[in-house]
Formats: sequence, structure tokens, C-alpha cells
Amino acid sequence: MAEKILVTGGAGYVGSVSVDLLARRGFDVVVYDNLSEGHREAVPDGVPLEVGELSDEGRLRGLLEKFGPQFVMHFAASALVGESNGNPLKYFENNIANGVRLVRSMLAAGVKSIVFSSSAAVYGEPSEVPISEGHTKSPVNPYGYTKLAFEQFLDYCEAAYGLHSVCLRYFNASGAAGGLGEDHDPETHLIPNVLGPALGRLDKFSVLGDDYETDDGTCVRDFVHVSDLADAHVRALELLRQARSDRINLGNGKGFSVLEVIKVAEKVTGKAIPYEFAPRRKGDPAVLVASAERAGKVLGWAPEYASLEDIVRTAWDWHSSHPDGYGSG
Repeated sequence: MAEKILVTGGAGYVGSVSVDLLARRGFDVVVYDNLSEGHREAVPDGVPLEVGELSDEGRLRGLLEKFGPQFVMHFAASALVGESNGNPLKYFENNIANGVRLVRSMLAAGVKSIVFSSSAAVYGEPSEVPISEGHTKSPVNPYGYTKLAFEQFLDYCEAAYGLHSVCLRYFNASGAAGGLGEDHDPETHLIPNVLGPALGRLDKFSVLGDDYETDDGTCVRDFVHVSDLADAHVRALELLRQARSDRINLGNGKGFSVLEVIKVAEKVTGKAIPYEFAPRRKGDPAVLVASAERAGKVLGWAPEYASLEDIVRTAWDWHSSHPDGYGSG
């Protein structure tokens, strides 16, 4: 009999690609999503979609009891650094309070295994690069703080209730997988915005800051393909089958500056990417590059898309064929 998984936020970017992979691997999947950021069209055919709020504990518990999953994958979080600075109430309510409601509903239904979509934002400004899992955790924005707080909450729940959790701290989720890609409003991720001028969506791309302590003054980030992230989430289930918990980075282990990403985008698209410099965004560390050594050892995971050019090309192909996102594919 197929293992059952409830996926919160499974209509969103990384969630939908993970749901698609789970379904293709033969898992019995149900998606729970309020569609505030996700899209019905991103949920694969044949996978049930329950539209609901994490704050509705009664409905969550009822669904968990009826469906009877062995695992939960939790992607349903607010995830914009800039917005978290301006509206921390939203982030503490959704990322922590609603996460607590989810776990309480799980425990009430007897479900004690969760894969949590965490973030490199838990580290803050790194003191050493690449960043290992043991690095000091000093988030510099409410988004990162709420991700770290929920991880710590899961630690306490393991000690108190025997809840096992694998928290996957990924760096910059990027690219597209087949018919699934990024469709955000507003779009804040770097690669889709860099592609904006080539797609005719932007006159100029705004580079946020040119005075960071990096080689060219712009932020350096580690980009990991969304398909590779989905693969790691599926691999994490094996740890939970063994009643093991862990905290694991997911990244390529190599960083690229914003200006380097622009050059790669120009090569992939064959078009000039005009840009202008703008003030820094509050809460952005200068460099975030992962050590993915633990992911290799514990999950047997390595990114298939190790080339930034390949990652950008998948994004370009998807956005070119979906000029209005899921409304046009």
C-alpha cells in the first residue's frame, strides 16, 4: 500500500514540484493550501487539493484523521524578507502560530513525522563561508527568525511528544521543472526578476545595493534548482522512516553575485539585461553560500543542476512559455 503524505503549501513553487515528484514516485498525496500564493493549476492531475487555512485546526485535524498520512511536508509559510521587515505580525502569525496549530493537529491525529521547508535565512550574516549546519544562528530579519523559531519548536516537540522532523534549510530556490515554475505577485526572487527585461516585463532590473563586501559590491547567493530541492524532500522521508530527525542545508556550494547572474541571463536569453543600482534591502546578508556536505552524507543527495546556466535556462524556458504565469501555460 502506498505511503500517504499531506503537503501543506503544495500548490506553491517548491511545494508543487515536490508534490509532482511524490505522485510520480507512487505516494498517495493530498495538498492543503489556501491558494494565497499557490495555484490550482500547479497541483498535478489526480492529486486532491483541499483549500483551507492552517489556522482552521478543526478542519486540519479532521483531514489528518480521515486521510491518515504517515508524513506531513510543510511548505505553507510566508517567505518575503522585505515584507517580513514591514509586517512582522504576519510572519509570526503564519510561520510560528499556524505552524504550532499544524503540529497540534498532527499530534491529535497520531501523525509524528514532518519534513519542514526551512531556510538559509536562519543563519543571518555568516562569519564563515561555506555555511555548515553548525554555524551560529543569528537571523537578521523576521522571516529568518520565524523559520529558526519553528525549527526550535520542533526540537522541543521531539523531546516532549516523540515528533520526528527533518528541517531542510535551502538557499536560493531557482529554475523550473517541466510545466511547473515561479508565478508570484509580487515577484521577489532574483532570477525571474533578472529575466524581466528580456521577457518584456521590466524596463530595467534593479540591483539592490552595490556596496557589499564582495568582489563586485553586489550580494552573492547560492542557487539550487527546484527539482533538486524536491528530490531532497523525498529523500528526507527515509530518515523519518527510521525515526530520525535532522537539520540539513541544501545548496550547490558555490556562490554567484547579482552581476554574475545578469551576465549568465544575457548569455541564456541572447538579450541585453539593462539594470540600475538601487539602495540595499534591509535584512540582506552580503554572502550566503551553503556547505551541502551533510546532505550528501545523510541523504545521499547531490544537485543534478550544478550549473547556474542550466538553472537559468529552465527558468527562461518556463517564463517564455508562460508569459502570464499559470494563467497562460
